[in-house]
This record gives sequence, structure tokens and C-alpha cells, in this order.
Amino acid sequence: MNPSPAPGALTLRLMDTHAGGDVSRIVLGGIDPLPGDTVREQMHYLRDDADGLRKLLLFEPHGVPEMSVDLIVPATDPEAAAGYIIMEVMGYPIYSGSNTICTATAVLEAGIVPKREGVQHFTLEAPAGRVKIEARVENGVVEAITCEGLPSYIDTYRATIHVPTLGEVTYSVAYSGGFYALVDATELGFSLVREEERALADCAHRIVEAIQAERGFSHYTLGDVGPLPFLHFMGPVEQVADDFYRSRSTTYVHPGVICRSTTGTGTSARLALMNHEGRIRPGDRLETVSLRETGFIGTFTGTHREGPHTVVENTITGKAFVLAHSDIVVNCDDPLVECSGLHHILSARHG
Repeated sequence: MNPSPAPGALTLRLMDTHAGGDVSRIVLGGIDPLPGDTVREQMHYLRDDADGLRKLLLFEPHGVPEMSVDLIVPATDPEAAAGYIIMEVMGYPIYSGSNTICTATAVLEAGIVPKREGVQHFTLEAPAGRVKIEARVENGVVEAITCEGLPSYIDTYRATIHVPTLGEVTYSVAYSGGFYALVDATELGFSLVREEERALADCAHRIVEAIQAERGFSHYTLGDVGPLPFLHFMGPVEQVADDFYRSRSTTYVHPGVICRSTTGTGTSARLALMNHEGRIRPGDRLETVSLRETGFIGTFTGTHREGPHTVVENTITGKAFVLAHSDIVVNCDDPLVECSGLHHILSARHG
């Protein structure tokens, strides 16, 4: 029999999930309603006034920086079933494919959206806006989630930069929910296998630091979204069928952190690059395969123009697995727990 929390204890109700190996910790309860007329504004409040939640769940003693956190909030869009705010070690991305796949699975498993056999459709509200979801359920199991990728485009094509200890590096830059440097893994001597994980993280950090020191990037509607944070290593592209391609891939997101999955936004960035190079047509699919042999499938659905950019419309398909249901007890007397940016949004749970 599990003991109940002490009277007045502060607890968070969680569902831990993973998609492609990337763990997303879904917060289902224990947080007070946040101010803000949109999920994006609520994200800004968390970022600016309550960052303690992100730190609590991503760092010791409760978590590790390789994880992500998704806080379920009421949707402000009348067409959305729920909203969610994404928290990662580098901050608050407005969108993430793996987090969306995990969140969509969690809202089905938690009954926020009733789970039905077969294919069903619903909408979530991310900080980036409305996200259409297609879920495939077989024998009560969520077998696949297909979500919209953010419209993606190539900002820079095959630029070069001098990187200390590496020499001249050729890279492209895509926007797909964040700015990504895209580099050819083979040109840098990598085969994209798990044994290279630490070396990949070190190499990516050097390249990202060099790009950040040299230049910034601006989105056509969002403007300055900060320094380029991400790097995606691209393996050779194999054509599996007339409309299906496969490529080993891996994504760097933070010093020392390589994503377990290939990432949805990284896959969207690859589709933008392949379209820019004339290598795919609408309807074509790309499966990106991670260091851990997991994969996401990106589908190129079309393009439109935004000023000078050809913007690629796409979807990302993957499967999430539920790892655990738990209540975390938040003990502000614990010297490893910093409550100064947290206590004002915690709901009291009485045993």
C-alpha cells in the first residue's frame, strides 16, 4: 500500500512518456491556472515568473536535462481540446514534434480526449498555435500520432564557417520551430552510431558556438528568436521506394545533450532542405533514424510562399509509449529543491 502524502503536501500528478527515446514528462495536475489570454502568453508567464517548474522537473533530484516537460493547460482556442506548454533544458520552445506526439498520447490515455478505436482527429493548442492531430488506436493502444509540423524553410544554403579544431565546416540553416544548423555527418567523419554520441555533442557544440558568434537569424514573422540553438547531423539519404526515403540523423539541443529521437522539428528541417534541393515532391515521405534505431516519418504535404521564402508544409508521425504514472512530492525544505520560482503556482493537495 502506497503511503499518502503528508497533510498539506504539494504534489504534481505526472505521466512519463517517450517518443523515439526522448522522455516527455506530462504534468496533468498540481499547477494553478496561469495568467494569459493564450497558451503562448501563459508560456511567457512560466518563462518569466515561474521558471521553477521547469527546473524542478528537469534537474536533480527529480529529473535529468535530457528530458522534456509538457504542462497541460486549458485551451484558449475554442477548437482545441487542450493546451500544452513545452519546457526543455534550453528553455521554452514554441513547438516540438516529439513533445506533441507524447502530449497527444497522454491526453488520450488520461481521458482528456476520449480514446476511440480506429482513426480519430482532434486539435491541441501549442504556444506556436493550433496543431491538428490524427491518432490511430488499435485494441485500445495508441499506435501512431500524426501531427502538423511547423511550416519550415531554408534561411541559409551551404554557407561555410571556420570552427576551431574542425576547420572549414559547410552548413545550411532551416527554421522548423527553431533555427537549425544542418550539417553532413559524413563530411565530418561520423557514421551516426550510438558510440559516437559524446563526440557528436562536442562537435555540434563547437559548430553552434562558432555560428552564434558570427551571426544571428530572424524569422519572417517572429523576428529575432534568439541565437541559433540546434544542430542536426544528416546521414546519407537512401531511396526506399518511389515516394519514400530514409536517412540516419541526430539532433544536438544543448551542451552535452543529443536527443534520443531524431526530433520532429529536425525532420521538418530535413524536408525543407530536400525540397530546396529539388529532391522530393509533395506526398513524399522521409524516415529519419536515430542513434538508437528509432524513427519518425516526415511527410512533405506542399509549399507556399512567405515573402522571399518557399515554406514547406509537413506532418510528423511517430509513436509514444507510457512509462509511468506518478505523483511527485514537492518538498521546499529539501536543499536540492528551489521553490522561489515555483511555490506561487503550486496547488495544495491535502492527504
